[in-house]
Amino acid sequence: MFKNYIKIALRNLWKSKGFSAINIIGLAIGLATCLLIMLFVLDELSYDRYNKKADRIYRVDGEIKFGGNHFILAVAPDPMGATLKKDYPQVEQYVRFRERGGLLLRKGNENVQEDHVIYADASLFDVFTLPMIDGDPQTALQEPNSMVITETTAYKYFNTTQAVGKSFIVNNRDNYKITGVIKDVPAQSHFNYDFFVSMNTLEESRRNNWLSNNFNTYIVLKEGADPKKLEAQFDLLVEKYVGPQVMQFMSINLTDFKKSGNFEKHSLTPLTSIHLHSDKEAELGPNSSIQYVYIFSAIAFFILLIACVNFMNLSTARSANRAREVGVRKVLGSLKGNLVKQFLTESILISCLALVLALALTFVMLPTFNHLAAKEIKLNLFSSPWLIPMLLLMVLITGLLAGSYPAFYLSSFKPIQVIKGKLAAGFKTSWLRSGLVVFQFAISIILIIATLVIYKQLNFIQSHKTGFNREQVLVLHNTSPLGNKAKTFRKEVVKISGVEDATMTGYLPTNGWRNDNPVFADPTLDQKKAVSMQTWYVDEQYIPTLGMQLATGRNYSLEFPTDSTGIIINESAAKMYGFKDPIGKNLYYISDINNPKNVSTLHIIGIVKDFNFSSFRQQVTPLALMWGEDPGNTAIRISSTNIPHLVNQIEQLYKDLAPGQPFNYTFMDEDFNNLYKSEQRMGVIAISFSTLAILIACLGLFGLAAYAAEQRTKEIGIRKVLGATVSNITAMLSKDFLKLVIVAAVIAFPLAWWFMHSWLQDFAYRTDISWWVFIMAGVTAALIAVVTVSFQTIKAAMSNPVKSLKNE
Repeated sequence: MFKNYIKIALRNLWKSKGFSAINIIGLAIGLATCLLIMLFVLDELSYDRYNKKADRIYRVDGEIKFGGNHFILAVAPDPMGATLKKDYPQVEQYVRFRERGGLLLRKGNENVQEDHVIYADASLFDVFTLPMIDGDPQTALQEPNSMVITETTAYKYFNTTQAVGKSFIVNNRDNYKITGVIKDVPAQSHFNYDFFVSMNTLEESRRNNWLSNNFNTYIVLKEGADPKKLEAQFDLLVEKYVGPQVMQFMSINLTDFKKSGNFEKHSLTPLTSIHLHSDKEAELGPNSSIQYVYIFSAIAFFILLIACVNFMNLSTARSANRAREVGVRKVLGSLKGNLVKQFLTESILISCLALVLALALTFVMLPTFNHLAAKEIKLNLFSSPWLIPMLLLMVLITGLLAGSYPAFYLSSFKPIQVIKGKLAAGFKTSWLRSGLVVFQFAISIILIIATLVIYKQLNFIQSHKTGFNREQVLVLHNTSPLGNKAKTFRKEVVKISGVEDATMTGYLPTNGWRNDNPVFADPTLDQKKAVSMQTWYVDEQYIPTLGMQLATGRNYSLEFPTDSTGIIINESAAKMYGFKDPIGKNLYYISDINNPKNVSTLHIIGIVKDFNFSSFRQQVTPLALMWGEDPGNTAIRISSTNIPHLVNQIEQLYKDLAPGQPFNYTFMDEDFNNLYKSEQRMGVIAISFSTLAILIACLGLFGLAAYAAEQRTKEIGIRKVLGATVSNITAMLSKDFLKLVIVAAVIAFPLAWWFMHSWLQDFAYRTDISWWVFIMAGVTAALIAVVTVSFQTIKAAMSNPVKSLKNE
């Protein structure tokens, strides 16, 4: 019996080759899209799960409110890990990471800048699963100036993984010994480094300072330990260890500190939640968002649903062609159940054929998708035991979902009415079919609106005034090797034709160091008059080079020796202090946090207008520009039209003053754009999926239009005989579909507004959802529908009426 079902199904598919192709191609595109998104989602959900102890590893996070600022941090104080292991028996082990920028490594006669560098405790390999190829994981990071490198790095520098015992000259002065080589950190990790340097190298790691949060700290809980119970004891830990240092630092106890609205809290974040659920300050790398998983999962579901809707629409629209077949079968004794099985077999067969085509499409599209999503996803049907069963289940569900309604609909025809030709099969008679078309275009319109809003927000970010001019600014990274020649380099570089100005600093609005400290308005260090703010060390050329504006006061100047104790604050900081006339007012700054008595008195010389120095997701916070020399980076404003030639001149000058040192540069506008690379990637993926959804909807609409025109051929013939023009008939046939698109737009507009309004809330600075976005989406959908339908309706309208009426 089953063999007979297959034979009949194949005959019917071949008999209606055009519409079978539409069904198969539509389902294939839907399945391929669904498969791509499924691979993306599974990749996102797999982050950090390669660790054997992943279910027991937690990161200790911080939340601090002080001086008008609220910090949500992915870091903790340096003694946090050791204290938790010592005081709480449920903590099995801990490890700390500390980022301090890159290192210069000597390779032959040249230095190479390596940026994927992290300092880590010797317990690193007790916490994370990082298999060691060469060396002893128990001792690899115990000694200062020792490091563990990845196998790719070992091949890069030594052409072998047996590199233990070899060494690097670091920053032109220190000798770092290689004590281990590990396998490359998996791509599905929330951190990815090539060099792990011993934490014992850093004096900062031994300060026992509970008021400075700089260390990404991870703990492993013992089997069966409850993280919530440990978390509940953190308040007592803060009172025991943080309280005394608050008293020493500000002469105030923790109770009074809290009464002023300030607090310090700590919490645990599961390792496997970091990639999708954590977007805190001082993350070890850019994380993704669970929102994207939800959004793309929904898109995959709806695209597949649109493809299934196409199948249902085309199958029910073809009911007139299959009606006599059903009637004859019933007269000859076929049961309804057998007919249902027959039609479901056809549906599942189409799904199987679509799956084969979908797999081919997926293999073809995967490299492009990986490029767009910045992934390394691979499709290997045999490497993942769950993949083939999941695909077969997807085919079965798709076949049953797409074929269920047509099967029951067609099998329910009454044979007498069918054989007498009394079955009504016009396009207008099916409210369900119309409802499905409305559903398809509602989803398409929502996707169009979402894409337009995403790009509108990205354009807003590009064009919004940031408070500094990022255009035509060349940033030289890590110019510290210039040493005592740094000032000479700055003086000489501005003499080059095409260079307008230059500044040397480690602090830039688009990248560089971040340094947050309390600055007091009272010499007694009254915490009620403190503002926690960014403190950046800059020179007198910083403000003009970056095109910043002063609201009042003046910039630093070499003509005023007292500017060494001057300070320039931004408008946000001035508002928090509440000064009516801040120029000349004194502020007090603890220059050495380990010595609270070492207080510097600074006088305000200027107020710089607020500028965005972090993501547009965050409001501008208080910031101070302090006088100081820091050759960490050099920002150069240029005006040349021949940029490559100018860069070569600057490089030559740099290498003359720092021979053998790497010359690494970017442009500030590129650095700014990199802050939103994730949104840009997701925007491109969203528009790609939107295009696919619309394409699938158009395939179904094309088929429906063909059947609608076929069912009304005699009506068209009569109208042409009576004088109707091609445009009249085209408008008449297109009108029915256009009405459905309008209904779809009415449903889609409020839903799209709600979804995109929620998405925009993640940005502190955001565009509005303009009315024209909805008009453009509606008009686009209507045009797509009209163009798709018109191809068939014009063809029907131009046909010879004699052919359609000759039998009457």
